[in-house]
Amino acid sequence: MIKSRLEAVRALLAEQGVDAVVVTKYVNLHYFSGFRGDDTTLVISRDKAALITDNRYTEQAGLQAPLFEIVEQQDGLLSKTAEVVKSFGCRKVAFEGNALIYDDFQKLTELLEGVEFRTALHLDKLREIKDAEEISYIRKGCEIADKAFAEVLSFIRPGVTELAVAARLENAMRENGSEKPSFTTIVASGLRGSLPHGTATDKVIEAGELVTMDFGGMYQGYCSDITRTICVGPASEKQRFIYSKVLEAQKMALTLIKPGAAGKAVDQAVREALDKDDLGKYFGHGLGHSLGLEIHESPRLSKKSTCNDLRPGMLVTDEPGVYIPGWGGLRIEDTVLVTENGSEALTRANKEFIEIPLN
Repeated sequence: MIKSRLEAVRALLAEQGVDAVVVTKYVNLHYFSGFRGDDTTLVISRDKAALITDNRYTEQAGLQAPLFEIVEQQDGLLSKTAEVVKSFGCRKVAFEGNALIYDDFQKLTELLEGVEFRTALHLDKLREIKDAEEISYIRKGCEIADKAFAEVLSFIRPGVTELAVAARLENAMRENGSEKPSFTTIVASGLRGSLPHGTATDKVIEAGELVTMDFGGMYQGYCSDITRTICVGPASEKQRFIYSKVLEAQKMALTLIKPGAAGKAVDQAVREALDKDDLGKYFGHGLGHSLGLEIHESPRLSKKSTCNDLRPGMLVTDEPGVYIPGWGGLRIEDTVLVTENGSEALTRANKEFIEIPLN
C-alpha cells in the first residue's frame, strides 16, 4: 500500500515539475510512510524517501516505515530536513500549502538557500479514494460506533445529563476497540437540538425531548461518523412528522450517492425534498463530507461542492438535519461507501424513530 502511495506522490512531482516535497501534515506523514508519531517530516523525491525524527521515535519509525531512510535529528527538525533535501540533490522542492505554518516556511526558505522552495502542493487529494485496507479500518470504526449506540439506549432517561450520555458513548466505543473519539462528541437535547454542533453540556435531559447524538470511533487512525436522534418518552406529532421527513430525505440521498454523481446535485435533491414540507430553510449545513484519517475530508456533498464525479472507494457522510430555534432539531447520519454499482451505508445502527420507554 505504501509503495503505491509513494508512486502517486512521485507522479504528482513529475506533473508539477519539482524534484521533491517536504511533508509536514500529521495525517499525511502517516498515510505516505506508515509512521504514527509526531515531530517528524518526510522528504519524498522522485527516487528517494527519508523520514526525519528524533530519538524518541527512531525505533518506531524503523518498524512502521520500512520504505523510508530513517534520519535522526538532534539539533533541529527543520535544519535536518533542509540537510536531507540538499543531500538528495534537489533543486526545486514543494511543500504542503495547507499545512506548513508560515514561520516554518520562512525558516526552511532560509535554510534551503539556492533551492527553489515556492511550489505548494495539496497532497490530501491523493487520499480521496480509499484502498481496501483503509475501507476495512473505517468499516470497523463504524461497527464500533453502532455497538456504542445500541448500548447507550438503555442508559438514556430523564435526569441524565448530556455529558453523561457522551461519556457512556465514548466509554462504550473504547470498550469495543476505539483508540479515541473521532471528534468531540455531540449530544444536544431539547431546545439545544437546534444547534447542529451542540457538543455535550451539563444540561439535564427531560421527558419528551429529542436527543441528537453525533459521534464516532477511531480505528487504526481512521475515523467513523454517525448521528442518531431519539426521543425520551412518547414523541409529539410534530417530532414524529419532522423525523419522518428527515429520514425520507436521508434514505433518498443513499440512492443518489453512486459513481458519477455530483456533490452539488445530491445535496440539492435533499434540499428540494425538505422544501416540499417547508423544512429546507432549517437545513443550513452541507449534506455530507468525506472522512478517513481526518473527520472532514474531500469530496463534499454541499452547495459549494467541486466534486462532479463520485468514484468507487470514496466515502461521504449522508447527514440531513432540521434545526428550528426555539423548538429544537434533529439529524440522521450514516458513513457511506461509494461502490461500483451504488453505495453502502457502513453505519448500520437502527435509524427508525426510537422512543425510549419511561418505565
